[in-house]
Amino acid sequence: MLAYFCKYVPEELMQAFDTELVCMEPHVTSFTQADALMHPNMCSFSKAVLEEFERGISTPPLQVCKALSDAEGGCLCQRELKAPSDRSQSDCVHEQVAKADCESPLYTQDYEGMIFTSCCDSSRRLYDVLCQKFPDKFFFCLDLPRKINDFAVTLYTRQLQKLIDAYTDFSGKTFSAQKLLEICRERAAEQKRIETGKAQDTEQKPEKNSQNFDTATCHKTVSTDHHTSISSGLAEKAITNSPMNSLRIALVGARPGSEIRQLITDHQAQITLDLTCTGIQRSYDLNSDQILHAYAHALLDQLPCMRMAAASNRQRILEAYEDRIDGIIYHTVKFCDIYAYEYTKLHETSNLPILKLETDATAQCGGQILTRLEAFLESLRTQKGESMLFKNKRQQSENHSTGTQDAVSDTANVKAADTTDTPVYVMGIDSGSTSTNAVILNGNREIVASAVIRTGAKSGESAQRILEEVLQKANLQRSDLTKIVSTGYGRVSIPFADENVTEISCHGKGAHYLNPEIRTILDIGGQDSKAIHLNEKGDVTDFVMNDKCAAGTGRFLEMMARTLEVDIAELGPLSLKSTENIEISSMCSVFAESEVISLIAQNKETSDIAHGIHMAIATKAISLMRRVGLEPGYMMTGGVAKNPGVVKVLEEQLKAPLFISEEPEIVGALGAALYGLEGIF
Repeated sequence: MLAYFCKYVPEELMQAFDTELVCMEPHVTSFTQADALMHPNMCSFSKAVLEEFERGISTPPLQVCKALSDAEGGCLCQRELKAPSDRSQSDCVHEQVAKADCESPLYTQDYEGMIFTSCCDSSRRLYDVLCQKFPDKFFFCLDLPRKINDFAVTLYTRQLQKLIDAYTDFSGKTFSAQKLLEICRERAAEQKRIETGKAQDTEQKPEKNSQNFDTATCHKTVSTDHHTSISSGLAEKAITNSPMNSLRIALVGARPGSEIRQLITDHQAQITLDLTCTGIQRSYDLNSDQILHAYAHALLDQLPCMRMAAASNRQRILEAYEDRIDGIIYHTVKFCDIYAYEYTKLHETSNLPILKLETDATAQCGGQILTRLEAFLESLRTQKGESMLFKNKRQQSENHSTGTQDAVSDTANVKAADTTDTPVYVMGIDSGSTSTNAVILNGNREIVASAVIRTGAKSGESAQRILEEVLQKANLQRSDLTKIVSTGYGRVSIPFADENVTEISCHGKGAHYLNPEIRTILDIGGQDSKAIHLNEKGDVTDFVMNDKCAAGTGRFLEMMARTLEVDIAELGPLSLKSTENIEISSMCSVFAESEVISLIAQNKETSDIAHGIHMAIATKAISLMRRVGLEPGYMMTGGVAKNPGVVKVLEEQLKAPLFISEEPEIVGALGAALYGLEGIF
């Protein structure tokens, strides 16, 4: 088994050797090996590939398997993937479960090597490092032309022949040109079936005002290669049972993994256009007389990546599809400059809403990616006048299997809402990292009760506690609630929630309810910061979030308060007594703590240090707000809004007042409850 990660690598050619070629999607938690072997400026994706190759597996470190048990109706067990030498016959937690009884087998992939292209400096340096570290493995770097013409095809044909010769010497296997031709003919037949189906669908449902588009180019815009199992044919898989199936997305940029594609489809959106560098778009209608030359032409004739001189074609295709897609999701890899340039141009020139997802190929960024993607799709649905509420899939599954009273609560309560004599109550619950907040609204959009508690070790338990507390405040029973809508990072972990919406949409909805004049929101919570822009209707038009670092958030303030040996509630009032401006140069919690300790050693006043901390937070927050546009009126939400020191320096830098509600922590829960009401009336 060989690995690769570039669409110009010849997968079908290696299959003609009876060798599997696997597209690598690294999932790592650290860059231990890569940091020791590679230059610090190498991109995170290359480092992750090195770590993944070192580990020898191409799946996440935790696999879920299902033990088939008639008595229990199927039980879930988890097993941790270990090094190949440490694996036993069965690594299931339940020892009685045999390996054969597991639905998902353990992956024990040991890569024979990897095939590269000279697509970027990081790729070439990764090739050098792997060659040196694993001299017994097979590594080959294809010299990829920058232009696509007859001479380039000739050069790439020679490169493919060199690959064939090198792998023959390494493996002892024989290349079969006839088998390559057969594989390509099978792929060509598959392409024809897909295109025929698309043509028939177009005849049945013609596009309004669609631009003329060259069919020879059009077939390249949707991934049709079978190995891209998630992206392939997404446009053809119509979701007929969902009111949100009309949302059409263009996926652009560098190396989005299958998780990104899966998240999009899981949220009832279609990838209509795939212009990513992992979207395979080659044609397999090849000439049998010169199969290798024709195959090289097919590889190079794909929609060009940003390395190619003809990369401007990408922009033209997007422009041609502008009236057929609702938004663009642009994925970039951290430190990938060439795709960062393309995003900047698109952001300036495109009339379509665009979301930038920047990842570093680690598992830690998954939560924020989910929130950003869901919020973007929600904003697109708002623009199309569609429902934003998304069913809690976990709850649906549990309800189907348990058949408990809670399982049918959603249906029963919706029926109750249809009864004119029955009062309507909707609960919104915001499950955050620091606090869990709840609001109950009646059918007149009036706040009946609200509550705020600290989030404990388990978000589900905190949600249950606040449910009981807010019901007690409202003098209501669980059966009185028509609907419960969850939001926040823990929204999918609340089993009794009927539906969920991202905190970005909910903060926008809650802010507009409290003050319709609000246009720019700053939300600083326990672990993240958000800047949100609203239009006059209260719809989210743009948003940005901090990265996975918690600098400048509530956790950051808690650490600084501990270092200063003051209570977090005292930090804000203390800073108002400051008489000296002290600059905190770093927003990293660790480095900032070192600076604070140094200032303490210099006998600086605690109030001055606290003021310096708040100034640093305000500077970071303002830069975040500028990315969505500094349009007055301003509102601040989240727990940090209770800190008068932060509020004061923010208002000084904005040169405008901040609207802060009586309880800024419940704004997200309020918005969730409002969405719940909209889903009823």
